[in-house]
Amino acid sequence: MKRLLICLVWLAFSTSVYATQPERVLATYEIFSSGIKIGLLEENYTRNKDHYTLTSTTTPLGLLAAFKPEKIFLRSEGLIDKHGLRPLRFENKREGGKESRAEFDWTSQQLTLVQQEQRTKLALPDGTQDRLSAMYQFMFLQLENLSTLDFSMTNGSKLDNYHYAIGAQVKLNTPAGQFDSLYLDSQGKTGETRTEIWISIQHNLPSKMIITDPSGDQFIQILSELKITP
Repeated sequence: MKRLLICLVWLAFSTSVYATQPERVLATYEIFSSGIKIGLLEENYTRNKDHYTLTSTTTPLGLLAAFKPEKIFLRSEGLIDKHGLRPLRFENKREGGKESRAEFDWTSQQLTLVQQEQRTKLALPDGTQDRLSAMYQFMFLQLENLSTLDFSMTNGSKLDNYHYAIGAQVKLNTPAGQFDSLYLDSQGKTGETRTEIWISIQHNLPSKMIITDPSGDQFIQILSELKITP
């Protein structure tokens, strides 16, 4: 009887979680620097019950393509539980260039970073995301109830801690439409990288991002197309 009750509770939870999350998301972002479009970012999120797969392709455009023509490919795959995305493997590849990956062992709480077959093992903090899954973890968060957001994230070569202050709701115009969005700011100090993110309240996905490097150069990523399969 107890086992049956546990199964029924899990089934109800699973049905609720999966019913409220999209089966597929196709998102395209335009990337600008100094007002010039330098790249196109295409992301594909798919869910199959309690598993997810995420892929991302960044294609250089214009002057950037002349100097750095290589595409960048990211891939994240893992599980979906009551806390959201739980990565198991992340890959970061540059066309014809370096590769790195991260392997998540949640049972032993260990993260393995692999670069050129050199393996580095680190402690795996709860809630750790990879560079790609972090942007889709917003679908599982209730940001309106928070004033700050803290999490660990890996890009395949290192593990860092991230802190964001959550600001007011604003209306944001993008090529994909107008979105009511929450503003997140990493509040980077002088000499540090600052990241600003606008999260669409309707879709719980980034509608815009600005990265300011320590030299003051800015890279703007803005949503240009969004297709969601419920």
